[in-house]
Amino acid sequence: MNITVLGSGAWGTALAYALSKNGDHDILLYGKCEDEINDINLHHRNSKYFDDVILPPQLHGTLDAAEALHGRDILLLATPSSQIHNVVSTINDYCDTSPLLINVIKGFDPLTGEGIASMIRKNLKRPDGIKGIVSLVGPSFAFDVIHDDLTAICAVSENEEDAKLVQRLFSSSAFRVYVQTDVTGAEIGAGMKNIIAIASGIMEGLGYHDNTRAALITRGLAEITRYGIAKGAHASTFLGLTGVGDLCLTASSHRSRNYTLGLDIGKEDDAKVVLERNQKTVEGVIATKTIHEEAKRSHIDVPITDAVYEVLYEGKKPSEIVVELMGRALKAE
Repeated sequence: MNITVLGSGAWGTALAYALSKNGDHDILLYGKCEDEINDINLHHRNSKYFDDVILPPQLHGTLDAAEALHGRDILLLATPSSQIHNVVSTINDYCDTSPLLINVIKGFDPLTGEGIASMIRKNLKRPDGIKGIVSLVGPSFAFDVIHDDLTAICAVSENEEDAKLVQRLFSSSAFRVYVQTDVTGAEIGAGMKNIIAIASGIMEGLGYHDNTRAALITRGLAEITRYGIAKGAHASTFLGLTGVGDLCLTASSHRSRNYTLGLDIGKEDDAKVVLERNQKTVEGVIATKTIHEEAKRSHIDVPITDAVYEVLYEGKKPSEIVVELMGRALKAE
């Protein structure tokens, strides 16, 4: 198959590598960083992210959007959520086929708050001109995938046959893919776990330990499930890879950007100074605002999200918010 990965960052490169191991595919990585693309084409590396990995010869890079989107069977979208509108616009301008879209962008549309898959379909000029949209979601770090650590994730689509195609495309001895059809639940789980991860990092930064993290992840899962059910998701989704699996990984690892941002905020007991010096995309910052505002409109109780919002957007001290959370009225679990 002719496959283009839109996004030459760590996740796009790792998934391109996974695809290259699983069939005779022509794989093109489209990016905007000339150094990265030259590194891929000239040295078969993406040294900025993986300096010890040799990329396979059938994987090439391009800076040319027209080349990236000409004659492709599959487009894999692997950019930050903040770039999703630019990506869709590029597809509208240059795509000349009816490809299957694979979305690995986690979070929510920063402009509308809706799920990424819904936003993509709504903004395509020819929504009927694509085969379908499948989201690839679950507990996975790019570094582990490209180093063949055993990984299990979900191919999620309302069209089960599309999800099965992506399952076959990616599944290997190190990369196991399950099929799932609850798009709403998977998107909410993938987006909200980043909020809980920021909270978890904050708690460590403030000096709390394993008991606190276990409690936070558990109550965070309850919050994600409550919000998801209110939005039409299935409760069982949040007990799977796109729910508790993704949450446990992101909310407990120092390799998670969301967790480490929270860790820095907790150590400073102040979000403003940390956010001002942060240079990385941290999806949970956008997700916090999105979910806080939507939960307020929909009258859904999300106390952890609200607390993180107060820290990130209202200048509240994390140490004071913890006292407020622990002082909430007692109730049954």
